[in-house]
Formats: sequence, C-alpha cells, structure tokens
Amino acid sequence: MRKSVGREVIEVTVDPHSGFCFGVSRAIDTAEDELKQNAHLSCLGDIVHNDLEVDRLKDLGLKIIGQEEFGKHKGTRVLIRAHGEPPDTYQTALQNNISLIDATCPIVLRLQKKILDAYREMSEKNGQVVIYGKEGHAEVRGLSGQTDGNAIVIQDENDLDRIDFSRPIRLFSQTTMSTEGFMTITRRMNERVIDFCQGENTDFRWYNTICRQVSNRSGQLREFVRNFQVILFVSGKKSSNGKYLYELCRNENPRTYFISAKEELRAEWFEGIRQVGICGATSTPKWLMEVIGDEVKKINR
Repeated sequence: MRKSVGREVIEVTVDPHSGFCFGVSRAIDTAEDELKQNAHLSCLGDIVHNDLEVDRLKDLGLKIIGQEEFGKHKGTRVLIRAHGEPPDTYQTALQNNISLIDATCPIVLRLQKKILDAYREMSEKNGQVVIYGKEGHAEVRGLSGQTDGNAIVIQDENDLDRIDFSRPIRLFSQTTMSTEGFMTITRRMNERVIDFCQGENTDFRWYNTICRQVSNRSGQLREFVRNFQVILFVSGKKSSNGKYLYELCRNENPRTYFISAKEELRAEWFEGIRQVGICGATSTPKWLMEVIGDEVKKINR
C-alpha cells in the first residue's frame, strides 16, 4: 500500500504473521457457523480480547454473558471461548440443561489435563501446583479450576514468597505468557528449592506450557519491526498477549504506537516517514490491521 506525501512515498506493510492464533480463529469460526444456523448465540465472556471484533460478532447475533447471567440460563446454547472454563461451569450447564458449544483451544485443553494430573499427584505428596500467569485472567481461572482453586498463581518474582519451597512443586504457565519471564521465574524457583533443600531430596518439576505459536511470534515480531521507521501495534487494551508483544516491539523500535482503532491515529506520527509497519496480538483480527493501513494512506492526502 503506497501513498504520496509531497515527493515521498509511504509504504505500509501489514505483518503476515500477526493476527488471530489458531485457538481464537477456531472459536470465531465456530461462533460464525452457529450464527448461520441460529439467529442468536450466547458466549460466556468476551470471545476475544478485541472490542471491535466482539462488536462485529454482536452484529451477527452473538450475545456476551457473564457468570451470573450464565447461572440463570435454562435450556439454552452457550459458547465456551478459546480460553477454557473451570469444571464448575460444566456442572452448571449440566444442572441447567444448557447445551455447551465448546470452542476451548486444544492446547489449553491439554494444559488443563496436565494440571489436573499434577494436582492429583501433589495431593498425595503434600505438594503444590504453581501457575505462572495473570490472576483473574480467563484462561487462568480455567486452569486453577482443575485444582479446586488451590493452585498458587504467580505473576512475577514478588509472588514467590507464597510458595513453600520445602514441599514438592509442579510449575506450569498460562499459554500466552512471556517465555523469557517464565524462564526467569523457573531459575529463581530452582534457586530457592536448592537453598531450602540444600540440594537433597528436591522435588521441583517445571513444564514450559507456553503456546509455541505465541512464543515463536516474539522472534518474528522482533525481525519485522526493525524494518520500519514507524510501527503501529494494533491490539485490544484488555489483551495480555497484546501488552507483552507491544513492549517487545517498542524495545526493538522506540517509534512503536499502541492503538486499538483507526480513530486513534495521529498525523504527526508520519511526518517525514516513508515506511510504516503494522502488526498486532494473537487476538487482533487481520481485517482491523488492514483497515488501519488503509487509513494511514489517507492521512494528509
């Protein structure tokens, strides 16, 4: 996409690797297929952390409901989003004759099973299940639910004092967390275990359960943003993955701007600029990045 600015030409490139991850694409495809068959469909929580994509689906008939409203439903059809849900959601559905359309990401489903197995093991050993993730995040609620809410959720090194390092530990990660952050937490926990147990009878095991599609995107984005004078990072403000990837981009290219919609563009960002790159989070629709690219072409026309 090109646009003349005086004698200069702005080149706008949308990152081919940005956009929905497999799990989100699958959930949205499932919702759209259901809405072709039925005029209305409820979804438990935002189907994706992007307001404009949620609004698009609402226009097609999707209704976003919370846990309280879900508990009052009887005999309806409800979509489970890619983040997954704890066991009590399925129990409520069974009690209220709710038909669940389960679009939980297969990677998240496998992680839930691993955590459940680890929790059963730790229950027999007086051990602990630890999840590196964001407290209250939809995926983390589903993961912690596999432990009856007994998992210890940690977000950074300040939370490590909540763990008893003299007891067995199984560490997992929310699928969308930073690989670098997870490895740092793992090293710090291992140091604490060795310190407490003095290297004897340690029972600390960790599992890198970060989605490979998410972790691979970090390297791809670093390479992408180096090629442009200005980067527009497009993401919903509620996206954990978006916040992490934006900081990654900004560290590589200081002229990186976080936006959620075309209305947030500012003409002064592009003064004297010839190359603009547009990228986004795993929850950012490709169509939105393309719309923003088209809008950049119109600036100062």
